[in-house]
Amino acid sequence: MKSEHKIAIGARALGLLLGSTILAGAASSAFAQTAGPAAPATSAPAAVPAPALPQGQQIRSITVNGSQRIEADTVRSYIQLRVGDVYTQVAGDQALRDLFETELFADVSIRNNDGAVVIDVKENPVINRVILEGNKRIKNDKILPEIRLSPRQIFTRTKVRADVARIIELYKRQGRFAATVEPKMVQQDQNRVDVVFEISEGPKSKVRQINILGNEKFSDGELRGEMATKQSRFYRFFSSGDTYDPDKLAFDQQKLRQFYLTQGYADFRVISAVAELTPDKRDFIITYVVEEGERYKFGDVLVESQIRDFSEEGLKAQLPMKSGDWYNAKQVEDTVEQLSETAGLFGYAFADVRPNFNRNRETLTMDITFDLAESARVYVERIDINGNTLTQDKIVRREFRLNEGDAFNSFLVKRSENRIASLGYFQEKFEVEQKQGSAPDRIILEANVEEKATGELQLSAGFSSIENFILQASIRQRNFRGKGQTVGASVNYSAFSQGINLSFTEPYVFDKNLSFGADIFRRDLNSFNFVNNSRNTTFEQLTTGTSLRLGVPLTEYVSALLRYSLTVDDVTLDQTQFFSDLNGDGTLECDPVRAGFFLCDNLGQRTTSMLGYSLIYDNRDNRIRPTRGQNITLSQDFAGLGGSVSYLRTRLNASKHWRIGRSGFIFTVAAEGGHMLAFEDRGTPAQGIDDIRLTDRFFLGQPQIRGFDIRGVGPRVIRNFFNPEIVDGVVTNVLIPRNQNQQQDDALGGRYYYLARAELDIPLGSGARELGLRPSVFVDAGAVFGVVQPILQTVQNRDPTTNALQYLTTTTDAAGVTSITTTTDAVDANGRPNTPSLFFAEQFFGDSPKPRVSVGFGVNWNSPFGPFRIDIARALLKEPGDDTRLFTFNVGTQF
Repeated sequence: MKSEHKIAIGARALGLLLGSTILAGAASSAFAQTAGPAAPATSAPAAVPAPALPQGQQIRSITVNGSQRIEADTVRSYIQLRVGDVYTQVAGDQALRDLFETELFADVSIRNNDGAVVIDVKENPVINRVILEGNKRIKNDKILPEIRLSPRQIFTRTKVRADVARIIELYKRQGRFAATVEPKMVQQDQNRVDVVFEISEGPKSKVRQINILGNEKFSDGELRGEMATKQSRFYRFFSSGDTYDPDKLAFDQQKLRQFYLTQGYADFRVISAVAELTPDKRDFIITYVVEEGERYKFGDVLVESQIRDFSEEGLKAQLPMKSGDWYNAKQVEDTVEQLSETAGLFGYAFADVRPNFNRNRETLTMDITFDLAESARVYVERIDINGNTLTQDKIVRREFRLNEGDAFNSFLVKRSENRIASLGYFQEKFEVEQKQGSAPDRIILEANVEEKATGELQLSAGFSSIENFILQASIRQRNFRGKGQTVGASVNYSAFSQGINLSFTEPYVFDKNLSFGADIFRRDLNSFNFVNNSRNTTFEQLTTGTSLRLGVPLTEYVSALLRYSLTVDDVTLDQTQFFSDLNGDGTLECDPVRAGFFLCDNLGQRTTSMLGYSLIYDNRDNRIRPTRGQNITLSQDFAGLGGSVSYLRTRLNASKHWRIGRSGFIFTVAAEGGHMLAFEDRGTPAQGIDDIRLTDRFFLGQPQIRGFDIRGVGPRVIRNFFNPEIVDGVVTNVLIPRNQNQQQDDALGGRYYYLARAELDIPLGSGARELGLRPSVFVDAGAVFGVVQPILQTVQNRDPTTNALQYLTTTTDAAGVTSITTTTDAVDANGRPNTPSLFFAEQFFGDSPKPRVSVGFGVNWNSPFGPFRIDIARALLKEPGDDTRLFTFNVGTQF
């Protein structure tokens, strides 16, 4: 008797892989079999039950047909049928299921011919390649490690379904819940296939709306403001807060609870939080149902201490909350931390502070007892430094304020963390871990550092609204040979400045708490003025010199810095532009008419031998990017130890930083001022000569005070030009209006200056932070003043041939038209004086201590082509003569 036993499970041929497209996480589909391009798959036939076989028939042989890679014995090992067994329908069905469960076969059938059992199999193909198409937001190197299919594996539908789900999950993590993945198969020769995942990424799923039900005491807007998740709005293009994230949903519930607990609602709870995907699968609508409960006040607040060193009454007096105040869970949490830190200051590193609550629902009060459990005084057993592959151990150890064997002190541990972080050698979020030592009264301090690159090689080209094109090259190593030394060299070139600098700093000379540094430099500065709205080079100052520095710490936060510098300055002017033969003997001299008396007065070479010091108080948490603390620096430099100049320069700088709340806002207030006292007599005010030379004075403007041009604030000489006009029938000289930019503007600087700044750094979302964007708003105020007014000139035009002074007169032609003509005659034919033909007249402006004030906003951006800084500032207060500038930017330079 001949019979056939055959079953098809899911798909009969290679042409069908899955049954439906996976959409936002559902199982996917439409696998296609083609000999070339991918094509849609066909539906699978229904399973065919095994026909009934005679019961009790004995199996004489089992033959396997169709296997290519799998041995026949291996196929037979997967089933329970054996030669000599009695064949039944149940046994045949089980054999089919066993073979399909191996996922090695696309189709299986069993035939029987009078006890000769024949198994026909069609093997699943081997994967030739796995191809991803359509993925742009997530690259191949992120997706391929997540999927299980790979070349030379056996192709199975189950693995494909699992990999589709994994890809979908990757897109969910990025907030792309509308992503779809369609797997397809391209048939190749030798029973091989290419598996293609066609990905449609879709947009990021936003939070369209946040609904809150049950809130009566606080508005929806107030509660939404406490959440990390935000409603999608057009102005949130820099923020990622409006992207749906299931983890944020749980976090926001905790944020709501924290908010209500800080307001006294101790019974508050979130009943439910549901996120619903909109029908277009693009956005989510989140709904919270809350129960606010009653508002509580603090009842009895006590402290019970098992540590004998502490007075319970003394600790209670320091508590921030009092009986009758509204209950605030955050205040309780901060108090626990404060008491733990207080215990840590006295060496109790593992002090256990527990707040015990007693809620009275009738009086709506919360009694709290802070219990300080008994604890042993702790000593530092050892300090471990881990993770430093380049930096020597001693570089880190010398920043610790505690030594092995010292009594533990939490304040000194925190100070050590700040000092190590300020080195700039390690990751930003650095903490000293505290671990139990070999005994209850021993503690191990472990500094697990993660080194970052400390070498800097910069080759940049950029454009500045101040200096035009800039070329800069520098190399610096801030941790040279792992010894904490800094060595560097830099070269810069722009239209108005060129320079080279070599520097070296040793922060601990001979392992003593003493720093030493040296610099060798050469700078070429081309000063400039404005003529007809364009910059015009005036004097050139070439400076060559060296400086030595020696730093000595006086206390933990106070240090002194001594310095000496020797420089040679050579100030010159372009002879073709500013020199003339004033005496007619062929000798060219600086011409005050062309250059101005103040420039001619500063020409020449001089040597400056300067000795100075700085007293510095600095308790900032980070010197590179501080978030709290303050810095005060008093500096004085005396020039006159030899050399050709003699003066005393004094400066005072101060800054303070605050972190506002936990949102990441950083508020900074800074102020500085300076004064110069001359010790040489170069002339009298009547001669228009200041004892402090032009090149030594203070200058103010961009970038110190934004909203003004470079050197745009303070004393200046403005040279105004004239046009002759006939006014009421009389020829006269008319000043060209300043807004037509027909003038020459020279900044003179001053002996005194002050500057103040208030700036708020604004935190952005994680996406903007990854781009390196740091915006801020600011207010700047300042002034520079105190200079002897130079001699001002009013210059008359001269005849280019005879060099005689020119005058203005009028002539009338036959048609009665009156015109202006020039003459060298001082009087007309009637003996009346002619009007002098004026070339220019100089005016003195800006020597005033009145504050100049500007307000604006700026953005720092660590762009791919270099640091970028943009400022938009408007001058609110200014004085006549000041030069303002609304917009400034720098690309390719450090700021």
